[in-house]
Amino acid sequence: MMALRKGRYEVLVAKGPEQIREAQQLRWLCFVGKRSQLEPTDDSIDADDYDDRCTHVLIREIPTGKLVACFRMLTLSGGCEIGDSYSARYYNLSRLLEFDGKMVEIGRFCIHPERQDPDILRLAWGALARHVDAEGVEMLFGCSSFMGTDTQGYEDAFAMLRERHLAPKRWLPRVKAPKVFRFARALKLRKPDPRLAMAAMPPLLRSYLAMGGWVSDHAVVDQQMNTLHVFTGLEIRAIPPGRAKLLRAAGA
Repeated sequence: MMALRKGRYEVLVAKGPEQIREAQQLRWLCFVGKRSQLEPTDDSIDADDYDDRCTHVLIREIPTGKLVACFRMLTLSGGCEIGDSYSARYYNLSRLLEFDGKMVEIGRFCIHPERQDPDILRLAWGALARHVDAEGVEMLFGCSSFMGTDTQGYEDAFAMLRERHLAPKRWLPRVKAPKVFRFARALKLRKPDPRLAMAAMPPLLRSYLAMGGWVSDHAVVDQQMNTLHVFTGLEIRAIPPGRAKLLRAAGA
């Protein structure tokens, strides 16, 4: 992924352990500190064994140099390598073994809790669009997280996912994790309120869905990360032309 500067922000690939650690500290702040109201220390990082295998992308505020967002990318040559992904730890992705095309798993995406600027997310997608075009990527995927492990308050969001955004059967992930919420089954008769559904939807997931993304029929209850997450896939060829044009403009 090439460097990209736009407005107040720039997108860069992390170089060396110090910059990766900076991303891990921001991840801790977003995934642990914010949710448990803990104060960070020098040792407060979110790290796992996938960090050494991934490309880490940083978004900084140019005037201050402050890290405002980050995510990591794991590139797979095709569905034959889907078992190597982080998502495969939680979902049975055997149906995606047949996907014939380069894939990139997007993980640990987070925006600093003090930053609400929509340009940050817009720039992230612009940078991804540039990367997709340059590398010939045909699918983006990952886990989209809802904060907390209680499903209360998310019923309309999950009902809308069931009604409008389930994965095609040929790619649909099956259950693997020990604790899941089978929302497609549990909310079969619920008619979602679109306003409440979108208000409860994580911003990253909203972006995926706006581009034609799809999700698993169940959410994994992840006690370690204190989240409910759904597998999310986006086939590049399915992105509406108008949306694709906007993404490429953001990455120009």
